[in-house]
Amino acid sequence: MLYVVTGVSGSGKSEYAENLAVQLAVGKPLYYVATMEPYGQEGQARIARHHKLRAGKGFETIECYRNIAQITDRIGEERMKEATVLLECISNLLANEMFDETDAANGDLTDKLLSGMSCISRQCKHLIVVTNEVFADGIEYAPETKEYMRQLGRLNRQLAGMADEAVEVVYGIPMGF
Repeated sequence: MLYVVTGVSGSGKSEYAENLAVQLAVGKPLYYVATMEPYGQEGQARIARHHKLRAGKGFETIECYRNIAQITDRIGEERMKEATVLLECISNLLANEMFDETDAANGDLTDKLLSGMSCISRQCKHLIVVTNEVFADGIEYAPETKEYMRQLGRLNRQLAGMADEAVEVVYGIPMGF
């Protein structure tokens, strides 16, 4: 099953997604796919905070900053069949892919990312994808940021459409839609 969990920064979406993953796994393989590249002290601090928050929950962490479809190969086909996979988060993954200086001609990545997540979803028991709501601040952004937001919006809409369950977490409260 495919679950999509969204919300603004600090909404409680990560905690909700982690708890959902633990409930769904029940003695089966449980993976946390971390997509945030560790840039600078602030990034390192966020990553350390997330490690601390999920400590003792039974996750095996896999760092994957690009090419999400490779997760199946990294986990292994047999383990994937019963696995619950939590991917945190699609907004980081999109940014990593879009702003990768080694691949200047990446264009619209929506189809590539959707294809990768669809592949993972078909091969594991449960896939939980966390994403962000970054669209409501009313600030005028540079063209590159606007393009990122356009692609993230498209990804979020299509993921929600594909999902068996989609939830927005608001102030720690899950709101199904």
